[in-house]
Amino acid sequence: MNKTDLVDAPYLRTDLPEFRPGDTVKVHVRVVEAGRERIQVFQGVVIRRQGGGLQETFTVRKISFGVGVERTFPLHSPSIGKLEVVSRGHVRRAKLYYLRERRGKKARIRERRLGEDELAAIAAAEAERAAAGSVEAEAATDDEGAAETSETPDVETPEASVEASAEDGAGEPASDAPEVDTIQTEPTEAEVQG
Repeated sequence: MNKTDLVDAPYLRTDLPEFRPGDTVKVHVRVVEAGRERIQVFQGVVIRRQGGGLQETFTVRKISFGVGVERTFPLHSPSIGKLEVVSRGHVRRAKLYYLRERRGKKARIRERRLGEDELAAIAAAEAERAAAGSVEAEAATDDEGAAETSETPDVETPEASVEASAEDGAGEPASDAPEVDTIQTEPTEAEVQG
């Protein structure tokens, strides 16, 4: 165990699913442009995972309009809104750089079939991660709530103002959060060819 592991531990993300090289994933990236935040989806094949701990990164490759595009993401970055595993691939390597030279059907990756034991283990791991995330969220809200009540007891909470405006029939509650737009991804090579 390194000396920095204790410092890094609170920043490690526990809400991301398990994935390996060869898996096809959708990465929902938060993009800030002109003061507005939106979600951009990048879908492709994971060709590598590198590093460990807080510095761990993964690279996703996709074909966009006939051109290969690779993007490397820090795994524990807050700029990743959500990560979805679309399909699991059956590969025999940890780094799939050979996909760069292959085109069309030769670049396909066989789908990995999961047995009942593996599916149960994945479901249990995700449930455990979700429970750990909810416990951390509750602890954070309890700490914030205790700090808010001790410092400012007469301040109206945002939830109370939303409920009050809903009861008055004022329509939509005012929101200080920036709007989030969803951008569709480009069609895949298979969709373009028909």
